[in-house]
Amino acid sequence: MILIPLLPLLPFANARSFSIPLTKVPHTTDSLNSLFSHVAMQSTLNSNYKQFPLANSGAEHNVPLTDFMNAQYFGEIQIGSPPQSFKVVFDTGSSNLWVPSTRCGDIACWLHSRYDASKSSTHVENGTAFAIQYGTGSLEGVISQDTVTVGDLKISNQQFAESTKEPGLTFAMGRFDGILGLGFSTIAVTGAVPPFYSMIDQHLLDEPLLGVYMGDANKGDEGGVITFGAVDHTHYTGAITWAPVIRKAYWEVEMSSVTFGGKKLNIKSQRAAIDTGSSLFALPTAEADAINTAIGATKSWNGQYTVNCKSLSSLPDLGLTFGGKVFTLTAYDYVLQVGSGADGQCISGFLGLEIPPPMGPLWIVGDVFLRKYYTIYDLGQSRVGFATAA
Repeated sequence: MILIPLLPLLPFANARSFSIPLTKVPHTTDSLNSLFSHVAMQSTLNSNYKQFPLANSGAEHNVPLTDFMNAQYFGEIQIGSPPQSFKVVFDTGSSNLWVPSTRCGDIACWLHSRYDASKSSTHVENGTAFAIQYGTGSLEGVISQDTVTVGDLKISNQQFAESTKEPGLTFAMGRFDGILGLGFSTIAVTGAVPPFYSMIDQHLLDEPLLGVYMGDANKGDEGGVITFGAVDHTHYTGAITWAPVIRKAYWEVEMSSVTFGGKKLNIKSQRAAIDTGSSLFALPTAEADAINTAIGATKSWNGQYTVNCKSLSSLPDLGLTFGGKVFTLTAYDYVLQVGSGADGQCISGFLGLEIPPPMGPLWIVGDVFLRKYYTIYDLGQSRVGFATAA
């Protein structure tokens, strides 16, 4: 899950900002491989980060996110006239919108809401074949066009995919129906204009950016919020640190240093994709194995690494440097705690994933990081902002 083109977009007058509920999903190697082959680095790694001011003119309209066990964050959208509702993952690691179709007979489709083109007066048939591979699943379908409503934003003539084949159990077990990609359009399958771009093109937003807050279910937080067209200042504290995008595909920035327990790690790459659609960190396998060994994690039958929950207080801190600033995670941040008491389990947040050139090697920075830090995705100035979540 990762895609979206970057155009010279400017803020528009008489526009609004909106937020909507989110749910998240993990990634795999194949999804990353198929998207990057034609996308060149837009700039070289550069430690001389410029600090740009953030305009504060955009109105805010926040919509809460649903958080399922800190592993899936999803929100509701509507498609068609009259509107048909769907729960989607808002994914900065991909750039297409898709939902299940009534033309799909797979179990994954039957277990979720399905789009019925015959019931929408604003549906326009397209028919272009669509296929996409994510880190944890794949699907096929056709492109259609209809009105898409995200929060209070009504997007006219939006292209999206109706999935007609969803093999396996990956999507069947998800709490979400589909995915709304927020990446750059350069990696959008079939060249469909991503909904975020359409919002800007149709002058629906004050500013060409979005902000993401993800709550922590273990702390009793709200599910989360995604805000389009403005920044939700109630969900972060302190200054915003900006890092320029170094390749316009994923929201990819320089990660100039990684420390563990205060010691600098010798990492293969200084590139990181900030990804709201991934639950964990995904990094080169050797680096993931080294960190998992250091925290005493053991590999289970399903390939996940688990940690002794009683050891979290003694484990080292992890530090990632973006925009010249170190962002620190404790073990309580980078270990996913599922359940409580005797039934509780602690899952390591470090997953080994080999991403070959030209896309990789690359770190994918997922929700274990994003729960602690509020992030801003500024399409107009091609940069990502980081601040302590509140």
